[in-house]
Amino acid sequence: MDTTYNVKFWKTGVNVGKRKTTYTVRWELNGREHRQTFVTAALAESFRAGLVSAARKGEAFSLSTGLPVSHASQAAGVTWFDFAIQFVDQLWARTSANNWRNVAKALTPVTIAMLRSQPTAFKGVDVRRALREYAFNTLRRGQAPPEVAVILRWVERNSLTMAAWEDESTVEAVLRAAGTKLDGTPVAASTARRTKRVLNVLIEHAIKRKVLKENPLPKGKGAGAAASKTSSAVDKRSLLNKEQAAKLLGWVYARPRGGPRLHTFFAAMYYAGARPEEVVAIDVGDVRLPDVEADDQWGELLLHTAHPEVGRQWTDTGEVREQRGLKGRAADDTRTVPCRPALTRILRAHIEKEGLKPGDLLMQGEKGGDLAGSVIRRAWRRARKEVLTSYEFGTPLGRRVYDLRHTCLTNWLNAGVPPATVAEWAGNSVPVLLATYARCIDGQLDDLKQRIEGAGELPDPAAARG
Repeated sequence: MDTTYNVKFWKTGVNVGKRKTTYTVRWELNGREHRQTFVTAALAESFRAGLVSAARKGEAFSLSTGLPVSHASQAAGVTWFDFAIQFVDQLWARTSANNWRNVAKALTPVTIAMLRSQPTAFKGVDVRRALREYAFNTLRRGQAPPEVAVILRWVERNSLTMAAWEDESTVEAVLRAAGTKLDGTPVAASTARRTKRVLNVLIEHAIKRKVLKENPLPKGKGAGAAASKTSSAVDKRSLLNKEQAAKLLGWVYARPRGGPRLHTFFAAMYYAGARPEEVVAIDVGDVRLPDVEADDQWGELLLHTAHPEVGRQWTDTGEVREQRGLKGRAADDTRTVPCRPALTRILRAHIEKEGLKPGDLLMQGEKGGDLAGSVIRRAWRRARKEVLTSYEFGTPLGRRVYDLRHTCLTNWLNAGVPPATVAEWAGNSVPVLLATYARCIDGQLDDLKQRIEGAGELPDPAAARG
Protein backbone atom coordinates (compact mmCIF):
# COMPACT_ATOMS: atom_id res chain seq x y z
CA MET A 1 0.00 0.00 0.00
CA ASP A 2 1.18 3.51 -0.82
CA THR A 3 -0.92 5.19 1.89
CA THR A 4 -1.06 5.33 5.68
CA TYR A 5 -3.14 6.83 8.48
CA ASN A 6 -0.23 6.81 10.94
CA VAL A 7 0.56 10.54 11.02
CA LYS A 8 2.41 12.57 13.64
CA PHE A 9 2.91 16.37 13.58
CA TRP A 10 5.64 18.58 15.07
CA LYS A 11 5.66 22.25 15.89
CA THR A 12 6.66 24.59 13.09
CA GLY A 13 10.42 25.17 13.20
CA VAL A 14 11.97 28.63 12.92
CA ASN A 15 15.29 28.83 11.05
CA VAL A 16 17.13 32.11 11.63
CA GLY A 17 19.74 32.71 8.95
CA LYS A 18 22.17 35.53 8.24
CA ARG A 19 20.02 36.97 5.45
CA LYS A 20 16.51 35.69 6.15
CA THR A 21 14.37 33.58 8.44
CA THR A 22 12.44 30.56 7.14
CA TYR A 23 9.78 28.34 8.69
CA THR A 24 9.73 24.53 8.38
CA VAL A 25 6.70 22.28 8.78
CA ARG A 26 7.62 18.75 9.94
CA TRP A 27 5.49 15.63 10.15
CA GLU A 28 5.98 11.84 10.22
CA LEU A 29 4.34 9.00 8.29
CA ASN A 30 5.04 5.53 9.71
CA GLY A 31 8.14 6.93 11.38
CA ARG A 32 9.53 8.60 8.23
CA GLU A 33 9.99 12.33 8.53
CA HIS A 34 8.74 14.78 5.89
CA ARG A 35 9.33 18.51 5.85
CA GLN A 36 8.57 21.59 3.80
CA THR A 37 10.05 25.06 4.23
CA PHE A 38 8.29 28.42 3.72
CA VAL A 39 9.45 32.03 3.63
CA THR A 40 6.75 33.33 6.03
CA ALA A 41 5.20 32.00 9.21
CA ALA A 42 1.69 32.50 7.80
CA LEU A 43 2.36 30.26 4.81
CA ALA A 44 3.88 27.59 7.04
CA GLU A 45 0.95 27.63 9.50
CA SER A 46 -1.60 27.54 6.66
CA PHE A 47 0.10 24.49 5.12
CA ARG A 48 0.35 22.75 8.54
CA ALA A 49 -3.31 23.48 9.28
CA GLY A 50 -4.29 21.81 5.99
CA LEU A 51 -2.35 18.69 6.92
CA VAL A 52 -3.83 18.53 10.42
CA SER A 53 -7.35 19.07 9.06
CA ALA A 54 -6.93 16.18 6.61
CA ALA A 55 -5.68 13.89 9.37
CA ARG A 56 -8.62 14.78 11.64
CA LYS A 57 -11.03 13.92 8.81
CA GLY A 58 -9.49 10.47 8.66
CA GLU A 59 -7.90 11.03 5.26
CA ALA A 60 -5.06 8.75 4.14
CA PHE A 61 -1.59 10.18 3.46
CA SER A 62 0.59 9.11 0.53
CA LEU A 63 3.87 7.47 1.56
CA SER A 64 5.48 8.64 -1.70
CA THR A 65 4.65 12.33 -1.41
CA GLY A 66 3.94 12.67 2.30
CA LEU A 67 0.76 14.60 1.46
CA PRO A 68 -2.92 13.79 2.00
CA VAL A 69 -4.40 11.88 -0.92
CA SER A 70 -6.68 14.83 -1.70
CA HIS A 71 -3.59 17.04 -2.18
CA ALA A 72 -1.94 14.70 -4.60
CA SER A 73 -1.97 14.86 -8.39
CA GLN A 74 -2.95 11.99 -10.67
CA ALA A 75 0.58 10.67 -10.29
CA ALA A 76 -0.39 8.05 -7.73
CA GLY A 77 -2.65 6.37 -10.26
CA VAL A 78 0.01 5.44 -12.83
CA THR A 79 3.32 3.64 -12.42
CA TRP A 80 6.60 5.05 -13.70
CA PHE A 81 7.15 1.98 -15.88
CA ASP A 82 3.78 2.27 -17.62
CA PHE A 83 4.14 6.01 -18.16
CA ALA A 84 7.71 5.65 -19.50
CA ILE A 85 6.51 3.09 -22.07
CA GLN A 86 3.65 5.37 -23.09
CA PHE A 87 6.14 8.24 -23.47
CA VAL A 88 8.41 6.14 -25.69
CA ASP A 89 5.50 5.06 -27.90
CA GLN A 90 4.29 8.61 -28.52
CA LEU A 91 7.84 9.61 -29.52
CA TRP A 92 8.18 6.75 -31.98
CA ALA A 93 6.21 8.26 -34.84
CA ARG A 94 7.88 11.68 -34.79
CA THR A 95 11.58 11.20 -34.01
CA SER A 96 14.55 9.40 -35.51
CA ALA A 97 15.86 5.92 -34.75
CA ASN A 98 18.96 7.44 -33.20
CA ASN A 99 16.75 9.40 -30.80
CA TRP A 100 14.77 6.25 -29.93
CA ARG A 101 18.00 4.56 -28.92
CA ASN A 102 19.19 7.52 -26.85
CA VAL A 103 15.84 7.75 -25.03
CA ALA A 104 15.96 4.03 -24.20
CA LYS A 105 19.49 4.38 -22.84
CA ALA A 106 18.44 7.35 -20.68
CA LEU A 107 15.28 5.75 -19.27
CA THR A 108 16.91 2.42 -18.37
CA PRO A 109 18.92 3.48 -15.27
CA VAL A 110 16.07 5.73 -14.13
CA THR A 111 13.66 2.80 -14.24
CA ILE A 112 16.06 0.70 -12.13
CA ALA A 113 16.14 3.52 -9.56
CA MET A 114 12.32 3.74 -9.59
CA LEU A 115 11.84 0.16 -8.33
CA ARG A 116 10.45 -0.59 -4.86
CA SER A 117 13.30 -3.07 -4.37
CA GLN A 118 16.34 -3.95 -6.40
CA PRO A 119 16.27 -7.23 -8.36
CA THR A 120 17.93 -10.18 -6.67
CA ALA A 121 16.64 -13.01 -8.87
CA PHE A 122 18.09 -11.39 -12.03
CA LYS A 123 21.49 -10.02 -12.96
CA GLY A 124 21.63 -6.24 -13.17
CA VAL A 125 23.01 -6.34 -16.70
CA ASP A 126 20.11 -8.58 -17.81
CA VAL A 127 17.52 -6.21 -16.35
CA ARG A 128 19.11 -3.24 -18.09
CA ARG A 129 19.25 -5.09 -21.39
CA ALA A 130 15.60 -6.12 -21.09
CA LEU A 131 14.57 -2.51 -20.51
CA ARG A 132 16.84 -0.94 -23.10
CA GLU A 133 16.37 -3.45 -25.92
CA TYR A 134 12.73 -4.47 -25.44
CA ALA A 135 10.63 -2.45 -22.97
CA PHE A 136 11.65 0.89 -24.46
CA ASN A 137 11.70 -0.33 -28.05
CA THR A 138 8.22 -0.08 -29.56
CA LEU A 139 9.14 -2.37 -32.46
CA ARG A 140 10.55 -5.21 -30.34
CA ARG A 141 8.48 -5.09 -27.14
CA GLY A 142 6.08 -7.76 -28.37
CA GLN A 143 8.99 -9.94 -29.51
CA ALA A 144 10.65 -10.26 -26.10
CA PRO A 145 11.96 -13.80 -25.40
CA PRO A 146 10.36 -15.64 -22.45
CA GLU A 147 13.26 -14.92 -20.09
CA VAL A 148 13.07 -11.20 -20.94
CA ALA A 149 9.29 -11.14 -20.54
CA VAL A 150 9.68 -12.54 -17.01
CA ILE A 151 12.03 -9.70 -16.11
CA LEU A 152 9.71 -7.05 -17.57
CA ARG A 153 6.70 -8.40 -15.68
CA TRP A 154 8.71 -8.24 -12.46
CA VAL A 155 9.72 -4.64 -13.22
CA GLU A 156 6.10 -3.72 -13.93
CA ARG A 157 4.94 -5.15 -10.59
CA ASN A 158 7.71 -3.43 -8.62
CA SER A 159 7.67 -0.01 -10.26
CA LEU A 160 6.95 3.02 -8.08
CA THR A 161 4.15 5.33 -9.13
CA MET A 162 4.75 8.70 -10.75
CA ALA A 163 3.98 10.19 -7.33
CA ALA A 164 7.58 9.38 -6.42
CA TRP A 165 8.60 12.41 -8.48
CA GLU A 166 6.75 14.63 -5.99
CA ASP A 167 9.15 13.59 -3.23
CA GLU A 168 12.37 15.62 -3.28
CA SER A 169 14.51 12.92 -1.66
CA THR A 170 13.36 10.37 -4.25
CA VAL A 171 14.22 12.72 -7.11
CA GLU A 172 17.72 13.20 -5.69
CA ALA A 173 18.17 9.43 -5.30
CA VAL A 174 17.01 8.78 -8.87
CA LEU A 175 19.41 11.37 -10.32
CA ARG A 176 22.30 9.92 -8.32
CA ALA A 177 21.49 6.41 -9.57
CA ALA A 178 21.13 7.59 -13.15
CA GLY A 179 24.59 9.13 -12.93
CA THR A 180 26.25 5.88 -11.86
CA LYS A 181 27.30 2.80 -13.86
CA LEU A 182 26.76 -0.78 -12.68
CA ASP A 183 30.33 -0.85 -11.32
CA GLY A 184 29.69 2.26 -9.21
CA THR A 185 31.75 4.68 -11.31
CA PRO A 186 30.21 7.89 -12.67
CA VAL A 187 28.79 7.93 -16.18
CA ALA A 188 30.30 10.27 -18.76
CA ALA A 189 29.27 13.90 -18.40
CA SER A 190 27.63 13.81 -21.84
CA THR A 191 25.57 10.79 -20.77
CA ALA A 192 24.41 12.58 -17.62
CA ARG A 193 23.36 15.60 -19.67
CA ARG A 194 21.45 13.42 -22.13
CA THR A 195 19.63 11.62 -19.32
CA LYS A 196 18.45 14.84 -17.73
CA ARG A 197 17.43 16.25 -21.11
CA VAL A 198 15.26 13.18 -21.78
CA LEU A 199 13.79 13.34 -18.27
CA ASN A 200 12.86 16.98 -18.72
CA VAL A 201 10.97 16.17 -21.93
CA LEU A 202 9.23 13.22 -20.26
CA ILE A 203 8.18 15.25 -17.23
CA GLU A 204 6.90 18.11 -19.37
CA HIS A 205 4.82 15.48 -21.17
CA ALA A 206 3.54 14.28 -17.77
CA ILE A 207 2.56 17.84 -16.88
CA LYS A 208 0.63 18.22 -20.14
CA ARG A 209 -1.18 14.96 -19.38
CA LYS A 210 -1.93 16.28 -15.86
CA VAL A 211 -0.06 13.37 -14.28
CA LEU A 212 2.33 15.79 -12.55
CA LYS A 213 1.70 19.38 -11.47
CA GLU A 214 5.23 20.73 -11.86
CA ASN A 215 8.73 19.75 -12.95
CA PRO A 216 10.62 18.41 -9.92
CA LEU A 217 14.04 18.29 -11.57
CA PRO A 218 16.55 20.73 -10.08
CA LYS A 219 17.45 23.78 -12.12
CA GLY A 220 20.77 25.53 -12.55
CA LYS A 221 24.42 24.51 -12.78
CA GLY A 222 24.37 22.16 -9.83
CA ALA A 223 21.41 20.19 -11.08
CA GLY A 224 21.95 16.62 -10.02
CA ALA A 225 23.26 14.25 -12.67
CA ALA A 226 23.81 17.11 -15.09
CA ALA A 227 26.30 18.88 -12.82
CA SER A 228 29.33 17.32 -14.54
CA LYS A 229 31.06 19.76 -16.81
CA THR A 230 31.40 19.01 -20.50
CA SER A 231 33.22 20.78 -23.28
CA SER A 232 32.30 20.84 -26.94
CA ALA A 233 35.74 22.15 -27.91
CA VAL A 234 37.97 19.88 -29.97
CA ASP A 235 41.04 18.54 -28.20
CA LYS A 236 43.96 19.95 -30.17
CA ARG A 237 45.93 16.78 -29.46
CA SER A 238 43.49 14.80 -31.62
CA LEU A 239 44.32 16.70 -34.82
CA LEU A 240 46.58 15.16 -37.47
CA ASN A 241 49.33 17.01 -39.27
CA LYS A 242 49.90 16.52 -42.99
CA GLU A 243 52.60 13.87 -42.61
CA GLN A 244 50.62 11.81 -40.10
CA ALA A 245 47.47 11.90 -42.24
CA ALA A 246 49.47 10.87 -45.32
CA LYS A 247 50.99 7.85 -43.54
CA LEU A 248 47.68 6.70 -42.11
CA LEU A 249 45.77 6.98 -45.38
CA GLY A 250 48.69 5.43 -47.26
CA TRP A 251 48.64 2.39 -44.97
CA VAL A 252 44.89 2.02 -45.49
CA TYR A 253 45.29 2.23 -49.27
CA ALA A 254 47.85 -0.61 -49.22
CA ARG A 255 45.52 -2.97 -47.34
CA PRO A 256 45.07 -6.16 -49.36
CA ARG A 257 41.33 -6.29 -48.73
CA GLY A 258 39.24 -3.24 -49.57
CA GLY A 259 42.12 -0.82 -49.02
CA PRO A 260 41.49 1.58 -51.94
CA ARG A 261 37.74 1.70 -51.12
CA LEU A 262 38.38 2.60 -47.47
CA HIS A 263 41.09 5.04 -48.51
CA THR A 264 38.50 6.90 -50.59
CA PHE A 265 36.18 7.09 -47.57
CA PHE A 266 38.86 8.49 -45.26
CA ALA A 267 40.09 10.91 -47.94
CA ALA A 268 36.58 12.30 -48.36
CA MET A 269 36.46 13.02 -44.65
CA TYR A 270 39.96 14.53 -44.56
CA TYR A 271 39.56 16.75 -47.64
CA ALA A 272 35.81 17.56 -47.56
CA GLY A 273 35.13 17.57 -43.80
CA ALA A 274 31.90 15.59 -44.14
CA ARG A 275 30.50 13.51 -41.30
CA PRO A 276 30.92 9.70 -41.59
CA GLU A 277 27.17 9.15 -41.98
CA GLU A 278 27.15 11.73 -44.80
CA VAL A 279 30.08 10.19 -46.67
CA VAL A 280 28.54 6.70 -46.76
CA ALA A 281 25.31 8.19 -48.16
CA ILE A 282 26.85 10.09 -51.10
CA ASP A 283 25.30 9.16 -54.46
CA VAL A 284 27.63 9.06 -57.47
CA GLY A 285 25.25 11.44 -59.24
CA ASP A 286 25.94 14.04 -56.55
CA VAL A 287 29.69 14.03 -57.21
CA ARG A 288 30.30 16.90 -59.64
CA LEU A 289 33.81 16.48 -61.08
CA PRO A 290 35.42 18.54 -63.88
CA ASP A 291 36.71 17.01 -67.12
CA VAL A 292 40.05 15.25 -66.82
CA GLU A 293 41.75 17.80 -69.08
CA ALA A 294 40.18 20.89 -67.49
CA ASP A 295 42.63 23.45 -66.07
CA ASP A 296 40.51 23.87 -62.93
CA GLN A 297 40.24 20.52 -61.15
CA TRP A 298 38.04 21.74 -58.29
CA GLY A 299 34.72 19.90 -58.07
CA GLU A 300 31.69 19.79 -55.76
CA LEU A 301 29.97 17.30 -53.51
CA LEU A 302 26.22 17.76 -53.03
CA LEU A 303 25.23 16.35 -49.66
CA HIS A 304 21.55 15.85 -48.88
CA THR A 305 21.26 12.48 -47.12
CA ALA A 306 22.81 10.82 -44.09
CA HIS A 307 22.95 7.15 -43.07
CA PRO A 308 23.72 7.13 -39.32
CA GLU A 309 24.47 3.73 -37.79
CA VAL A 310 21.93 2.94 -35.06
CA GLY A 311 21.48 -0.85 -35.13
CA ARG A 312 18.90 -3.17 -36.71
CA GLN A 313 16.72 -3.23 -33.61
CA TRP A 314 16.06 0.52 -33.87
CA THR A 315 15.13 0.93 -37.53
CA ASP A 316 11.77 0.26 -39.16
CA THR A 317 13.53 -1.42 -42.09
CA GLY A 318 15.71 -3.77 -40.05
CA GLU A 319 18.84 -2.23 -41.57
CA VAL A 320 21.85 -1.26 -39.46
CA ARG A 321 21.80 2.29 -40.80
CA GLU A 322 18.89 4.73 -40.84
CA GLN A 323 18.19 6.95 -43.85
CA ARG A 324 17.50 10.57 -42.95
CA GLY A 325 18.23 14.16 -43.94
CA LEU A 326 21.27 16.21 -42.99
CA LYS A 327 21.86 16.97 -39.33
CA GLY A 328 20.25 20.21 -38.16
CA ARG A 329 18.71 20.94 -41.55
CA ALA A 330 15.23 20.94 -43.01
CA ALA A 331 14.05 17.82 -44.82
CA ASP A 332 15.45 17.55 -48.38
CA ASP A 333 17.90 20.39 -47.74
CA THR A 334 21.22 20.20 -49.63
CA ARG A 335 24.72 21.28 -48.63
CA THR A 336 27.46 21.95 -51.17
CA VAL A 337 31.06 21.13 -50.23
CA PRO A 338 34.08 21.98 -52.39
CA CYS A 339 36.07 19.06 -53.75
CA ARG A 340 39.73 20.03 -54.00
CA PRO A 341 41.87 18.67 -56.88
CA ALA A 342 43.53 16.00 -54.70
CA LEU A 343 40.10 14.59 -53.76
CA THR A 344 38.87 14.98 -57.35
CA ARG A 345 41.63 12.63 -58.54
CA ILE A 346 40.86 10.09 -55.80
CA LEU A 347 37.11 10.08 -56.47
CA ARG A 348 37.51 9.90 -60.25
CA ALA A 349 39.82 6.89 -59.97
CA HIS A 350 37.49 5.23 -57.46
CA ILE A 351 34.40 5.67 -59.65
CA GLU A 352 36.20 4.31 -62.71
CA LYS A 353 37.73 1.31 -60.89
CA GLU A 354 34.44 0.31 -59.21
CA GLY A 355 32.42 0.89 -62.39
CA LEU A 356 29.96 3.16 -60.58
CA LYS A 357 27.25 5.23 -62.21
CA PRO A 358 24.68 7.83 -61.04
CA GLY A 359 22.23 6.21 -58.64
CA ASP A 360 24.93 4.04 -57.04
CA LEU A 361 26.35 4.69 -53.62
CA LEU A 362 29.83 6.19 -53.87
CA MET A 363 31.00 4.22 -50.81
CA GLN A 364 29.88 0.61 -50.78
CA GLY A 365 30.66 -2.48 -48.79
CA GLU A 366 32.25 -5.53 -50.37
CA LYS A 367 28.82 -6.99 -51.14
CA GLY A 368 27.22 -3.68 -52.07
CA GLY A 369 25.03 -1.58 -49.81
CA ASP A 370 26.27 0.73 -47.09
CA LEU A 371 29.86 0.56 -45.93
CA ALA A 372 29.76 -0.99 -42.44
CA GLY A 373 30.80 1.18 -39.53
CA SER A 374 32.58 -1.76 -37.89
CA VAL A 375 34.78 -2.17 -41.00
CA ILE A 376 35.61 1.54 -41.01
CA ARG A 377 36.51 1.64 -37.31
CA ARG A 378 38.51 -1.59 -37.42
CA ALA A 379 40.60 -0.37 -40.37
CA TRP A 380 41.28 2.96 -38.70
CA ARG A 381 42.33 1.36 -35.39
CA ARG A 382 44.70 -0.96 -37.24
CA ALA A 383 46.16 1.93 -39.23
CA ARG A 384 46.86 3.90 -36.05
CA LYS A 385 48.50 0.90 -34.41
CA GLU A 386 50.73 0.20 -37.42
CA VAL A 387 51.68 3.78 -38.31
CA LEU A 388 51.87 5.72 -35.04
CA THR A 389 54.53 5.31 -32.37
CA SER A 390 53.50 3.57 -29.14
CA TYR A 391 53.37 6.98 -27.44
CA GLU A 392 51.25 8.55 -30.19
CA PHE A 393 48.92 5.54 -30.24
CA GLY A 394 48.18 6.09 -26.53
CA THR A 395 47.30 9.78 -27.06
CA PRO A 396 44.10 11.29 -28.52
CA LEU A 397 45.90 11.76 -31.87
CA GLY A 398 43.40 10.67 -34.52
CA ARG A 399 41.78 8.29 -32.04
CA ARG A 400 38.35 8.59 -33.69
CA VAL A 401 37.53 8.49 -37.38
CA TYR A 402 35.64 11.74 -36.71
CA ASP A 403 39.00 13.42 -36.02
CA LEU A 404 39.56 13.52 -39.79
CA ARG A 405 36.61 15.92 -40.03
CA HIS A 406 37.96 17.96 -37.13
CA THR A 407 41.33 18.16 -38.86
CA CYS A 408 39.78 19.31 -42.15
CA LEU A 409 37.68 22.06 -40.58
CA THR A 410 40.64 23.26 -38.52
CA ASN A 411 42.81 23.39 -41.65
CA TRP A 412 40.17 25.47 -43.44
CA LEU A 413 39.97 27.96 -40.57
CA ASN A 414 43.75 28.21 -40.25
CA ALA A 415 44.01 28.80 -44.00
CA GLY A 416 41.91 31.94 -43.55
CA VAL A 417 38.60 30.66 -44.91
CA PRO A 418 35.89 32.85 -43.26
CA PRO A 419 34.09 31.05 -40.39
CA ALA A 420 30.71 31.64 -42.04
CA THR A 421 31.90 29.80 -45.16
CA VAL A 422 33.43 26.94 -43.16
CA ALA A 423 30.20 26.63 -41.16
CA GLU A 424 28.19 26.38 -44.39
CA TRP A 425 30.50 23.73 -45.84
CA ALA A 426 30.56 21.78 -42.55
CA GLY A 427 26.81 21.95 -41.85
CA ASN A 428 27.26 23.82 -38.55
CA SER A 429 26.13 27.18 -37.27
CA VAL A 430 28.84 29.81 -36.87
CA PRO A 431 28.53 29.91 -33.02
CA VAL A 432 28.85 26.11 -32.81
CA LEU A 433 31.80 26.15 -35.22
CA LEU A 434 33.70 28.77 -33.23
CA ALA A 435 32.94 27.16 -29.88
CA THR A 436 34.17 23.81 -31.21
CA TYR A 437 37.34 24.93 -32.99
CA ALA A 438 38.38 28.16 -31.25
CA ARG A 439 41.26 26.42 -29.44
CA CYS A 440 42.63 25.02 -32.70
CA ILE A 441 42.82 28.22 -34.75
CA ASP A 442 46.44 29.37 -34.91
CA GLY A 443 47.15 30.23 -38.54
CA GLN A 444 47.07 33.96 -37.89
CA LEU A 445 49.13 33.89 -34.69
CA ASP A 446 52.25 35.51 -36.16
CA ASP A 447 50.24 38.41 -37.54
CA LEU A 448 48.45 38.85 -34.22
CA LYS A 449 51.76 38.94 -32.35
CA GLN A 450 53.01 41.73 -34.59
CA ARG A 451 49.81 43.71 -34.04
CA ILE A 452 50.11 43.36 -30.26
CA GLU A 453 53.76 44.48 -30.30
CA GLY A 454 52.85 47.35 -32.64
CA ALA A 455 50.73 48.89 -29.88
CA GLY A 456 53.95 49.81 -28.10
CA GLU A 457 55.54 48.89 -24.77
CA LEU A 458 56.33 50.68 -21.54
CA PRO A 459 59.76 52.35 -21.38
CA ASP A 460 62.56 50.35 -19.76
CA PRO A 461 62.98 51.78 -16.22
CA ALA A 462 66.67 50.79 -16.13
CA ALA A 463 67.39 52.73 -19.35
CA ALA A 464 65.47 55.74 -18.05
CA ARG A 465 67.66 55.95 -14.91
CA GLY A 466 70.85 55.74 -16.91
